[in-house]
Amino acid sequence: MPRKGLRQRRTAESESRARRAVRPPRGGRRGAQPKVVALGGGMGLSASLTALRRITGDLTAVVTVADDGGSSGRLRSELGVLPPGDLRKALAALCGDDEWGRTWSEVVQHRFKSGGALHDHAVGNLLLVALWEQLGDHVRALDLMGKLLGAHGRVLPMSAVPLELEALVHGHDPARPEELSRVRGQAAVALTPGEVRRVVLVPHDPPAVPEAVQAVLDADWVILGPGSWFSSVIPHLLVPDLLQALTDTKARRVLALNLAPQPGETDGFSPQRHVEVLVQHAPKLAFDVVLADRAAVPDEESLRRAAQRLGAGVELAPVAAPDRSARHDPELLAAAYDRIFRMHGRIGPWR
Repeated sequence: MPRKGLRQRRTAESESRARRAVRPPRGGRRGAQPKVVALGGGMGLSASLTALRRITGDLTAVVTVADDGGSSGRLRSELGVLPPGDLRKALAALCGDDEWGRTWSEVVQHRFKSGGALHDHAVGNLLLVALWEQLGDHVRALDLMGKLLGAHGRVLPMSAVPLELEALVHGHDPARPEELSRVRGQAAVALTPGEVRRVVLVPHDPPAVPEAVQAVLDADWVILGPGSWFSSVIPHLLVPDLLQALTDTKARRVLALNLAPQPGETDGFSPQRHVEVLVQHAPKLAFDVVLADRAAVPDEESLRRAAQRLGAGVELAPVAAPDRSARHDPELLAAAYDRIFRMHGRIGPWR
């Protein structure tokens, strides 16, 4: 068999084994499950949650609240509420694979199409804002919506106040390519030309949601990433009480890398560059494992050296969807997390 064909066959066999590995053994007794907290936002966090709910029933999502674009931005501007979009996506990702879960996931993700004011608003965004106004409590409203959806886990905002993202960008102005510019707003940062050097939150010292802090402190495992690096991942490290909890927790920590650079925000970034900018924003925060897709790492040694700055080892695993769309495959990602949990300290039999 030609070498290329053999390599493709081995890759397919590896992925097949990974998919099988995540399935719990039949007849196994129910035991303690790991308490897992996943932090992030957008589709990256959704991918992580869809994977994690397959291997633990004790799962909490802590979600960034700096979005200012689309339906979330309009609701935030008009009503002064937290941007609900990333919170909605996390709840949808935690819906089960049965008919109830699939139906509600599709309903909350549904967007209206019209020529009027409702155009492009997501149903789940409107439902969340209605609950916030009725109950006057972000956490209680999210818990109630999670109960309605049958969510396999809890969703919490990282802060109870709407936040703005501000970035220091090198070369943002093509006419002044050597200058540093300040770009404000998550939507603007995500698409900025030039290289993002650093991000801050406005206000600079936002309060963390106490339940989110406590979840991190009580966790067995904390997962940061994947997701938009500067607008969904690093913002969690800019909330002082949340960063302190991430530093103090006895949980083991996993940094999950993206499959590809994001145009604009991290255009041209290598896997190790993602790690390096995280170190710049939180130099005292340590990790145990950096998880990356093997095919997305052209220079394994450089990534391992960067991970050492976090005190972490590197786990390379096939986690990309087979359609090469730069999306994580839920079953493969679940298998990778499950293997990490087992290799680095298992709490008890999974469900």
